[in-house]
Amino acid sequence: QIQFAESGGGFVQPGGSLRLSCAASGFTFTAYDMAWFRQAPGKERDLVAVITTSGDSTNVADSVKGRFTISRDDAKDTVALQMNSLKPEDTAVYYCNTWIRQYYSGSYHYSSFPSWGQGTQVTVSS
Repeated sequence: QIQFAESGGGFVQPGGSLRLSCAASGFTFTAYDMAWFRQAPGKERDLVAVITTSGDSTNVADSVKGRFTISRDDAKDTVALQMNSLKPEDTAVYYCNTWIRQYYSGSYHYSSFPSWGQGTQVTVSS
């Protein structure tokens, strides 16, 4: 059974930091690129950061570039998101999942496992 357990969220003032962690189970963790997503109230879930297998490459959304860093620990099947210089617009529920890239019909298509964890709430406010 594929499961994701996110933790580490909380309430923080603007400019503060948080470190999120996600424990994955039920699949071969080392075989998948991993990602963090976030969903603000009334909005769709957005991709925040991606890390490839073995952690040799990462990419983050423009809105968090220079502030967020994604990492993974393949020995523990965990992925982390270090968030610095937090802003009120970073307020959201944060989730982790796989990031699967497939090429067909002439273009790349991206997906994640259909099962999602409960997420962890991050609130940035003064």
